[in-house]
Amino acid sequence: MIKLLLRVILYLFFITSCHFAQGQTKEEQPLGQILEELEKKYDIKFSYETKTISGITIMPLSSELSLEQVLLTLNSTTPLNFKVLSPRFIAITLKDKTVQRLEEVVVTNYLTKGISKTNNGAIEIDAKAFDILPGLIEPDVLQILQNLPGIMSVDERISNINVRGGTNDQNLILYEGIRMYQSGHFFGLISAFNPYLSDEVRVAKNGTSALYGNGVSSTIAIKNSNTIQSKFNGGLGVNLLSSDGFAKIPLNEKMELQLSARRSFTDVLASTTYDAYFDRIFRDSELNASNNVNTVLALDERFLFYDFNTKFLYNIDKTSKLRINLLNIYNNLDYNQIFTNSDNEFQEVRSTLNQVSYGASTSYSKVFKNDVFASAQLYYSNYDLDAQNNDITNDQLLTQENKVEDYGLRIDVSKTIDNNTEVRGGYQFNEVAVTNFEDVSNPNFTSFIKEIIRTHAFFGETERYSKSRNTYIRLGARISYFEKPKELVIEPRFAFNQKISNAIRLEILGELKSQSITQVIDLQQDFFGIEKRRWQLSNLDDVPLVRSQQISLGVSYNQNNLLVSLEGYYKNVDDITAQSQGFQNQFQFVNDIGSYTIAGLDFLINKRFNNFSTWLSYTLSNNDYKFDNINDGNAFPNTIDLTHVANASLTYNLDNFKIGLGFNWQSGRAYTKPSNLQNNANSVIEYDNPNGSRLPDYFRTDISAIYAFKFAKGVNAEVGASVWNMFNQTNIINRYYTFDADDEIIEIDNRSLKFTPNLSFRVSF
Repeated sequence: MIKLLLRVILYLFFITSCHFAQGQTKEEQPLGQILEELEKKYDIKFSYETKTISGITIMPLSSELSLEQVLLTLNSTTPLNFKVLSPRFIAITLKDKTVQRLEEVVVTNYLTKGISKTNNGAIEIDAKAFDILPGLIEPDVLQILQNLPGIMSVDERISNINVRGGTNDQNLILYEGIRMYQSGHFFGLISAFNPYLSDEVRVAKNGTSALYGNGVSSTIAIKNSNTIQSKFNGGLGVNLLSSDGFAKIPLNEKMELQLSARRSFTDVLASTTYDAYFDRIFRDSELNASNNVNTVLALDERFLFYDFNTKFLYNIDKTSKLRINLLNIYNNLDYNQIFTNSDNEFQEVRSTLNQVSYGASTSYSKVFKNDVFASAQLYYSNYDLDAQNNDITNDQLLTQENKVEDYGLRIDVSKTIDNNTEVRGGYQFNEVAVTNFEDVSNPNFTSFIKEIIRTHAFFGETERYSKSRNTYIRLGARISYFEKPKELVIEPRFAFNQKISNAIRLEILGELKSQSITQVIDLQQDFFGIEKRRWQLSNLDDVPLVRSQQISLGVSYNQNNLLVSLEGYYKNVDDITAQSQGFQNQFQFVNDIGSYTIAGLDFLINKRFNNFSTWLSYTLSNNDYKFDNINDGNAFPNTIDLTHVANASLTYNLDNFKIGLGFNWQSGRAYTKPSNLQNNANSVIEYDNPNGSRLPDYFRTDISAIYAFKFAKGVNAEVGASVWNMFNQTNIINRYYTFDADDEIIEIDNRSLKFTPNLSFRVSF
């Protein structure tokens, strides 16, 4: 039904787009005339050469726009740059010879400074302009996302971000065009992407561009600065977990080298922050549970992480550019224990876990005559998870490896027809190989499985404005052929934005998407019970291609620094496997094919006045599973279903001081209770209705503050402090049941982060 609805809407929008230019009564005016009017209205002065604006005409601008909105509109609708030199003087220069994106920012300071929303529904985050959010003293990209309506993490880990009911593996995360299969440090509590080199983050929850595929939930694209600077700049920072640094080094007027690195010192120094993180991850893990087996004489855990990335920029000439990116992410855990056994003999047990990611991409772009832009990119992504789990309880050594290798080629071509229309298309090839290795002693067992999928995709789309630029539409489609499943998938996408008045906009988004790689959870104690997820590819047997359909309708009011938005959505994801859902009930070891359907409402109200910004975001949703055989084919609540999620925050910014206070509340997560009637003879827990019970509500208060000052000549500094869960609220984020040593059923509660302070100091030069 939803596929038919999408096709009907696409047809209606196509007909509408053919008539955008009709019925318009306004006429374009010379830019020079409009600039004179703006100078009088805002008491400013534009600086430019007459030939720079000669022959440029645009539609008259709304009289209710702020100066910031005027400059954003002029930047997007003309081939000119408008640079603010001072509160009164603005310089106008020609843009570089490149094709400009047609989308425009329709909401600035969305929640806080540095976050904006475009007319195609995407959210843009400018890390350099980022202000402050409660609980954050650094612009951690994936933490920032969780403040947006419809995006959350049911277990507080950024490596488990859930967008509109989807699991984390359904998010397409791209770093400089490289698909990432690892996104977090400290097993997901910290983003793996250094925020001080990132320049732009674009997030699409729906209406995704046809350029992107293989992720049915959301698209998160992270890019570093792409402009060569004339001067060196860099920075150094330290907090209670790690130290980091970055540098942008101009080699000459055509070349620049960007570097960033971060390393934890948690292997040599245990801070209060480290203790809170370690307690959150390991409290209920298999490693911690083994402490009760025998008498533990010594414990020695060594944990560290680091990341490194570099980007080389080379402007070959005015029309050609070359970019090369390298990335390395590393997590390591060594866990040593010394026991005394029943014979009072010493026994040393060592377990290890390593997560490593490497990535590389090379892109070449060129602008041809007649506003034709072309680019080609090669990328390689490698993710490797190795674990050696020494189980003293069962005298068993378990060695596991999960490895993903992803090779890709992408070619894009776009053509700017006029200021109101652009078309683009291209081809993408991917080869993804997944290796799973397992070796067990006592009993001896070895398994080695390697699978490969090659995908060919063609995509195309067009963006168009009406002549008045009040109506925007993007229509596109992606056609993918998956070699191994031998399936051809056609995925239409659209985005529609209508300006009803100066303050009110209507937005309709829709998409069909698919993906061929997902994560699976075979046993709850994989990788010590800490990192349980393994990537696997679709096949012809028990792991089909995952497909999704989504449509949303939203309306927003934005005037006088007041933003109110309401968006309703319906999303259906088919052909998921039960083993990818992390069941810890009667379905833990059952595999079946099914779907989930979520209907929701995202609400946001944001008011900015003087130096304050305050907002309330709220999501109401209902997320249900339906499997072919599980629960007799009847629907039941999704494991990550949260009916209510709310966030209320207040930030204050005065000169060099910023502070943020936030309150987070959500209704309890679904879980399954054991039945009152148990058959102790079969050593299997009998359960009630699946996910028929709810955990207590979750509530957390966060605070953060940053003070900036001049450290020395040419050196700026800032000091930051934050507290996550400042009232040390005990929140249960997951509950499951197992047997103890006496075969009695026990309840295991996974608790959230406790009181977690952090401090930081940074200098930039």
